[in-house]
Amino acid sequence: MRKFSLDALARELLERAATSSPARSADTVYGGHEHVLRQTVIALLAGETLAEHENPGEATIFVLRGRVRLHAGEVAWDGRHGDLIVVPQARHGLEALEDSAVLLTVAKLP
Repeated sequence: MRKFSLDALARELLERAATSSPARSADTVYGGHEHVLRQTVIALLAGETLAEHENPGEATIFVLRGRVRLHAGEVAWDGRHGDLIVVPQARHGLEALEDSAVLLTVAKLP
C-alpha cells in the first residue's frame, strides 16, 4: 500500500512551476500507460493553460488549490478548491484563473 499527501505534493509542484517555463508542473501519483487508471497532480500558475486536446477516456478534475476553468468548445465550467469537474468526452482545455493545483483522474477507454 502507498499513501500520498496531495496537499504537500500540490505545494511542491506549485513551487516547481514558479521556477519553470512553461509555468506548470505535474507528477503522476498512480498508474501510467500500463494501467487503465491514471492520477496526476498538475500545478499551473495563474494565466497558464493546458491547450485544447482530446479526452483519452473517462476523466475528472478535482481542484486541490486555486481556481480553474475547463472549456470544451463554447461551454466552460469554473472550479475552485474542493470542486470536482467531470471532463466531457470532447476536445477540451484547462486554464488556471489563479495559482492552482488539480488532481486529474483518467480511466483510459479500450
